[in-house]
Amino acid sequence: MADFLAENNQCGQTLLRLTARGNAIIAELLRLADFIPPVFKLDFRTTQSKYMELISDFTYFKSADLFDNKIDSSSELQDLDEEFRENNLEILTRFYLAFESLHKYITDLNRFLEDLDEGIYIQQSLESMLLNNDGKQLLCESLYLYGVMLLVVDNRIEGLVRERILVSYHRYTGGNTSSSESNIDDVIKLLRSTGYSPNPSSRRPPKYPENFFQRVTISEEFINMLIGRLRSDDIYNQISAYPQPEHRSTALATQASMLYVILYFSPDVLHNQQAKMREIVDKHFPDNWVVTVYMGITVNLCEVWLPYRAASTALNNTLDTSNIKELSQRHGNKVQKLLPMVQKFLKKGFLTEPYVLENISKLMNVLRECNVTLRWMLLHTAEGVWDNVNKRCRQTREQVLADSKFNALQLFELLLHTSQLELELKDMFKTMLSQKQEKWEYCKTESVERIVELSEVFSGTKPLTRVEKNENLQVWFSEIAKQITSLSYDDSTAAGRKIVQLIQALEEVQEFHELEMNLQVKQFLADTRNYLQQMIRTINIKEEVLITIQIVADLSFAWEIIDKYTVYMQQGIKKDPSLVIKMRATFLKLASALDLPLIRIGQCKSPDLVSVSQYYSGELVSYVRKVLQIIPESMFGLLASIIKLQTHQLKELPTRLEKEDLKKYAQLETRYEVAKLTHGISVFTDGMLEMKTTLVGIIKIDPKQLLEDGIRKELVEQVAAALNKMLIFNTRAKTSELIPRLEELGARMDGFLRSFEYIQDYVNIYGLKIWQEEISRIINYNVEQECNSFLRTKVYDWQSIYQSKTIPIPKFQPIDNSINFIGRLGREVLRITDPRATIYIDQMKTWYDAKTREDIMNIKVFNKLQSSVGTFGLTGLDKLFCFMIVKELQTFQNLLYKNVLRDKAALESLSLLTKSVSPTKSIVSSPGKLYPPIIQKLNRFWQPFVDIVLKVGQLQLLRRLVANELNTACKFDSKNLASALDTLNKSLMVDVEVHYQDPSKPYPSDDNPILYELTNYLESCGFGNPLTKIYVTTKRPQYFAVFLFLLVISNIPKLCYVKSVGNLISRKASADGLDGAPFIVGILTVLKQFHHEYLEQFLSLMGQYVRSHVDVTATVAKVPELPADIVSSLVFVESFINYSESSRRLAEENIPAYIFDQFKLGIQ
Repeated sequence: MADFLAENNQCGQTLLRLTARGNAIIAELLRLADFIPPVFKLDFRTTQSKYMELISDFTYFKSADLFDNKIDSSSELQDLDEEFRENNLEILTRFYLAFESLHKYITDLNRFLEDLDEGIYIQQSLESMLLNNDGKQLLCESLYLYGVMLLVVDNRIEGLVRERILVSYHRYTGGNTSSSESNIDDVIKLLRSTGYSPNPSSRRPPKYPENFFQRVTISEEFINMLIGRLRSDDIYNQISAYPQPEHRSTALATQASMLYVILYFSPDVLHNQQAKMREIVDKHFPDNWVVTVYMGITVNLCEVWLPYRAASTALNNTLDTSNIKELSQRHGNKVQKLLPMVQKFLKKGFLTEPYVLENISKLMNVLRECNVTLRWMLLHTAEGVWDNVNKRCRQTREQVLADSKFNALQLFELLLHTSQLELELKDMFKTMLSQKQEKWEYCKTESVERIVELSEVFSGTKPLTRVEKNENLQVWFSEIAKQITSLSYDDSTAAGRKIVQLIQALEEVQEFHELEMNLQVKQFLADTRNYLQQMIRTINIKEEVLITIQIVADLSFAWEIIDKYTVYMQQGIKKDPSLVIKMRATFLKLASALDLPLIRIGQCKSPDLVSVSQYYSGELVSYVRKVLQIIPESMFGLLASIIKLQTHQLKELPTRLEKEDLKKYAQLETRYEVAKLTHGISVFTDGMLEMKTTLVGIIKIDPKQLLEDGIRKELVEQVAAALNKMLIFNTRAKTSELIPRLEELGARMDGFLRSFEYIQDYVNIYGLKIWQEEISRIINYNVEQECNSFLRTKVYDWQSIYQSKTIPIPKFQPIDNSINFIGRLGREVLRITDPRATIYIDQMKTWYDAKTREDIMNIKVFNKLQSSVGTFGLTGLDKLFCFMIVKELQTFQNLLYKNVLRDKAALESLSLLTKSVSPTKSIVSSPGKLYPPIIQKLNRFWQPFVDIVLKVGQLQLLRRLVANELNTACKFDSKNLASALDTLNKSLMVDVEVHYQDPSKPYPSDDNPILYELTNYLESCGFGNPLTKIYVTTKRPQYFAVFLFLLVISNIPKLCYVKSVGNLISRKASADGLDGAPFIVGILTVLKQFHHEYLEQFLSLMGQYVRSHVDVTATVAKVPELPADIVSSLVFVESFINYSESSRRLAEENIPAYIFDQFKLGIQ
């Protein structure tokens, strides 16, 4: 049975793989707990109201048909449900697979026990396995890990959240699972809500967690045998590493955690079996009551065992006031005693190799004492959720704090120094082990040489002052030399005994032959003895010391508690940045916690090793970053002071300076202050860079990269906070706050940029590169999140290419309908340029108030946008406007298809008009009788379409100005880039046109990204005309051109031509007024989305309308003067042609040139 874990032992390998899988499942549950979609928590009121109809707990199964029918009967709910499924199915599947693996784990464990009982594993039984070291460890771990899974899943993923996830997964997959062995019904039964909530104010459900643990039946005999083995044995043989009796509970801490979990599978022991519970408490919990369950998850037995009579009675001795007092005082005194002792060991030059080899036993005892004290103090002084629930727990903790005279800073210092001492000892022992044989051979050679020399001296051949020839001593020393030469490194035990005898013989020869009279001989003998003693010490350098340090130094219990000491770490680093070196030792000590979940996964060579290592290493590295973030924070604090001095106090030196003014401009005190602050930044940089490159788990931490990431993180936080704070607008203000806000933000961003340029040389980073990368990331992330509201398939944080776990972009609570600052900025621009209340003059690129005629927004505002949110901000704003246009155009299509083209009366009217005006080259004899009645019949449809057209037109005009600003900035700041892009674009377009004329010519293939990538560059640099873009895919609706024509002529009377403006403006400055430019551009954009024939039909209808009215006017009036509506129609067509960049011939094909000439003559 010694080879229980051998590859050919099927029983051992099956159990090993099962426990490895258990550790991997727990890591996956912990990982997923951080990615629960907020919608399943129903955290936000808006989310709750929006998805309330789609999300249900297990009450769904009582009336599934009713629930599904309710969704199926509403097209809106169906769309929302489909959108929800697309966005969440991937993460729901991941959660379900984790839940299913939990159920499969216990199913496989039960099957293993059945196979074991039926004798499938030859020569193996439960009893024989419990006699084998590896066997009993794995059996105990297998059940313990299942219990931990249940506790973790209930603590990290609340019951109702689990139910909502499972119901949604069941609805969207139809109950199909990936595994034939685990039925979704079994998973649902196992993971239904227990009623437990991790919220401190929540009450614990009755019979929890034992009822939860008994949902899947497990063999009672198996449970009882495990409890019996854990009660009586030291299954991990840890007591050998802790020889002192008072350290026994620490030695047995791992199996105490197991026993705590496994006892819930046998609640009768906790309730009624007082003798067993007394034995368990006396062995495992005589001096501790706060237990770590798994990877730093802690529980207080005083609270969790309160409902169990036998358990709480057995624990009374431990929780006796006098016992708590004695324990607290003992550990409190040890902190005071051990701290100076460890500090003494760490003094430079104290821990030499000879000292360590001579005092290894003493050093190991100090390490044990330090770690036992740290464990007890950290666990029993830490504040837990139980302190808010249980009065006795709170009183016990307060007593511990008082009796131990608890000083958190001192305890942290002890942890810091202990970690450093352990690291130094481990490094020394590793070095000594690697040089062990080499050193042994060196000492052996030196000893032999000295003895041979002495032999030669006494032979008389080698002269030495006043040494007489002595053949006996010569022969004796020769024999000793042979004996030393014969010492074998491989047989260390025999060699050790022989060396002791040789040292004794050399002492005796010196004494009996009176050799001490000769100082030279005496020195030779002393040197030889010294080398022989070094050989003994070298033999005693064994790997067991490193293993013992590894066992004793375990800090896995503090995986979560350590966070409470972050503030002391940061205060220490702020005070003395070189403390980072000692912090490195603490982080490495904390990394030892990774051995617990990884040891079994590594033993069975499971592919989960990388994934689990990555998760725990990532968590630890995140914590390291959190602690060390104080350095960039402090640097930015100093930087703010430097910028303040540079901006407000330091005067800029003029080109020419009078000698008398030199002292005034020198400002020595201010410059000294700047130099002092700059030196402070350099000191922080040095402190961080002194930390060596460190391997934390499987992730390598490079201090230079860590510093750069920290600087990036601080920059991201400050810039994101500034953008969020400054881009908040009061929509009720009489005058817009946009311009002052942009000026303030521009000044702030300029300050950030200047500070980065200043700091980069002192910190040795590429300041401008970091600035550009992080600003682009912040803007693009916020644009992406803002655009999510327009997308059916959302981009979540964990899917975003811009969001990062290392340098996270902060999210702020929405203030209005917008999700973040980019939405607020875009909507504020739209608000102040509302086509119902403003007039846009294209020649001036300016919006004016329709009532007061005051300038509201002009091209200079876009320049201010460029200086405040930069090129990335303008590009992001442009992208947001694109999404808004797409949404409006989709709404336009939906209204057209659902409201107009399904209305019988509307279709009849459109059909009548189509027949009446055919062919469009003809003239309508009585336009006054044909058009108005049809417009009147369709009057109820116009308003929503007009609103959409105006909004689209407004957005398009804004996009034009954004593109203009981007293009201007590009040509000024990057003229080479602008020229290269323009040339490449033109050459590509020529190639494309040639290909369409002759298909044999080359054209970029589908997998060639050149067109896609070039488009991104062109849009970022403002090349291209937004008015020619196609935003949505469309069908070919019936009567579309006719409908759009009627929409235009129904609103022409609301417009009038103003010569001074040179375009159409609203006839009345009222709420239902409309501006000409956005209306024309809106109509153009709508037409651009459809086939070109619709545009031609529209213009031919407009031409017929104008010609018909001109014909009537010429027939009736003696002096023909064009009616106002016809003038407006002509202006509309002319502006339409100009904005569309179409040929004028397109207009003149439908409206003769002389009509345009007469119109121009009339307005002059």
